[in-house]
Amino acid sequence: QDYYGKELQKSEDLKTNACITSARPLPKVVRDALERIHEEVVARYYGCGLVIPECLSSCRILDLGSGSGRDCYLLSQLVGEQGHVTGIDMTESQVRHGSGALPLPPSSSSTSFSSSCQVEVAKKHIAYHMDKFGYRKPNVEFFHGYMEKLGDAGLADESYDIVISNCVINLAPDKRAVLREAFRVLKPGGEMYFSDIYASQRLSETIRKHRVLWGECLAGALYWRDLYSIAEEVGFSPPCLVTASPVTIGNKELEGIIGDCCFVSATFRLFKVPGGSWAGPGQVIYNGGIVGHERELVFDANFTFKEGEVVDVDAEMAAILQSSRFAKEFLIRAGGANAAALQGCCC
Repeated sequence: QDYYGKELQKSEDLKTNACITSARPLPKVVRDALERIHEEVVARYYGCGLVIPECLSSCRILDLGSGSGRDCYLLSQLVGEQGHVTGIDMTESQVRHGSGALPLPPSSSSTSFSSSCQVEVAKKHIAYHMDKFGYRKPNVEFFHGYMEKLGDAGLADESYDIVISNCVINLAPDKRAVLREAFRVLKPGGEMYFSDIYASQRLSETIRKHRVLWGECLAGALYWRDLYSIAEEVGFSPPCLVTASPVTIGNKELEGIIGDCCFVSATFRLFKVPGGSWAGPGQVIYNGGIVGHERELVFDANFTFKEGEVVDVDAEMAAILQSSRFAKEFLIRAGGANAAALQGCCC
């Protein structure tokens, strides 16, 4: 709270680039949507770009660590009036990170978080945005709560198409619980699309308890291999890497504490693939129907789908496309001359 509420007044005060890493160019529809969001909602934002998956029309989306609601109001426009966006956040005062909350370090008590000022800011502007978007009834809602305990906020099993998170899971002491809860609330075929910070090795106790490194999103970073094991344990498909960029420190004192450990800001997508949804590799053809991605869909670091082009995919990617909201955007068929050689390429 003290770090984000008092020490950081502007992005230049950050000691690393973990919170200001670059993202891919934004489609015009997203740029236009950002301009319609209330200025108070976007104030004091330290984010890892934007976390916006594709193919969102009429989807139900949950934002873990929604803060004052910037990403929720952006997504509200992209899902349309028939869609719905829920934000959950546990911050008080002006503590704000990315699209989400800064919880206390593991050694501290979380019971001191009694206020929900950030959530109240988000709620205060619901009517403003619905009028701005031309919606007859609100398609957003905000809850004060914890992403490790979504049930306490009344979020039911299999109630969302997509769960997003913008650089906040690294700040949660129990990351396994976060992924487990996200898996629970996702519908079959649903997706968790999230940006976060990862480490090249498991972090020492010295790093994990360092106050500034905690505030800079490094002390709580997950060892990247552990993401794969946790995702598999919870039930997700193997993580698909979307984008990644190195985190630079730029501070000699912090560099000395970190040593030879490297950090990366990365966006992954995980899917809740129903068992037996696809048996083997296949061929897919993108029909070009996704708004903003009509000519080309960059799905992840390994797969880019161009309109009308046949692409061989492994069994995992075939299962993801066939069982998710992307199914209606592709022609999917079994086999393929090179598909067998692509096993595991998704991860």
